[in-house]
Amino acid sequence: MRVESADNCAEARKPNLVVIMADDLGAKELGCYGNADHETPRLDAMAAEGIRFRTCYSAPVCSPTRVMIMTGRYGFRTGWNNFLLRAYAPREDSPLFDLGSAQLTFADMLKEQGYATALAGKWQLSGKVPTLIHDCGFDEYCIWAYDHNLPEGVKHTGGREGRKKTARYWHPSIMQNGKYVPTTPEDYGPNMLADFIADFMKRHRDEPFCVYYPMLLTHEPWDRTPMIGKPGKKTPKGLKYNVEYMDHIVGRVLDSIDELGLRDDTVVIFTGDNGTGKSGKNTPTELGARVPLIVSAPGRFAKGVVSDELVDLSDILPTLVDLAGGSIPSDHIVDGHSLVPTLEGEPGEHREWIFSFLGNKQILRDKRWLLEGDGTFFDCGTSRNGAGYKDVSGSNDPEVVAARKRFDEILEGMPVPKDDDPELVPPK
Repeated sequence: MRVESADNCAEARKPNLVVIMADDLGAKELGCYGNADHETPRLDAMAAEGIRFRTCYSAPVCSPTRVMIMTGRYGFRTGWNNFLLRAYAPREDSPLFDLGSAQLTFADMLKEQGYATALAGKWQLSGKVPTLIHDCGFDEYCIWAYDHNLPEGVKHTGGREGRKKTARYWHPSIMQNGKYVPTTPEDYGPNMLADFIADFMKRHRDEPFCVYYPMLLTHEPWDRTPMIGKPGKKTPKGLKYNVEYMDHIVGRVLDSIDELGLRDDTVVIFTGDNGTGKSGKNTPTELGARVPLIVSAPGRFAKGVVSDELVDLSDILPTLVDLAGGSIPSDHIVDGHSLVPTLEGEPGEHREWIFSFLGNKQILRDKRWLLEGDGTFFDCGTSRNGAGYKDVSGSNDPEVVAARKRFDEILEGMPVPKDDDPELVPPK
């Protein structure tokens, strides 16, 4: 399926696009979102020079978010309503399981606009590596590889997370463009990925590029990280240190862009894939779905804006395609809406509501009201972080009844996955 191109006569350089998605990072973990315990100076500075959205939703667990951000579509369209091979996710024998053939991704669309594309970090989706990542539109990749991702006959002899899982952090299992990359006990996976990204951008500095970086940090195990500014030393274990090193890695990517002289020509988007591990993740709640969203392009967008516009991660694909000067094929449905008018300061509301989902549970939010997956209905007032929400589930107040009726009408167009759907894993 080809992407409809905009007028190719324009001489202006298309912006480079960098999408960074932290792993298991709810919005509440960053300093610029009010966290007083975690030091996140690079992301705080990125927010100060860009636009920070107070309310952005992902899915509450990683696989459906990873499909949503790449396709711009909700799980009821893609089949990816849950984590890989859990209830309501695609069965292994379903055509939906193979993303490369079943879905059109933002990388597919950007390649049609002349972009060089790369993925670095965590894949953790269906299919065989290396074929599928290329089939999803990425020219190059460097990923943390499970044993089943490795080339035939190759075994990872380095670090392990427990007995079954290859290490992602120290002495990691890394594969680059189909080849296993040997590592040592001193090698730290996030640093290796940052090196790959810097090299890719340097090699493609004279053409538009898109880097998609689904990070390894801050997912458990909250292992010791390198100590910033003290080579050879390590921090204690813990979420705090993983969040802070994640911030450092984001800073490394931004520094690489600066060193190439491309900052004014590059749009950087930072978000997370779901709420924090042990604090929201895998629950059909706002705490499970609310993630940071910061967009920075000093040469293009306003600085220091804190936006109350509602966003969910289905909006990333149409935003990227819009920035690249393309358009969505007329026969292809996406659920997201381009953020470009909002980013450029145009008046008007971005969207009236946002949506999230986990298995057969749904979450719906507008600027005042919130419906969580267990049916609880909240009046949030003007709050966006859970503070002061009022449970009005049993209220007969006409304003509450009218709001709930409107939510029910919206959800009629977003069907809940069926227990007997032959394409999906059935519930136990």
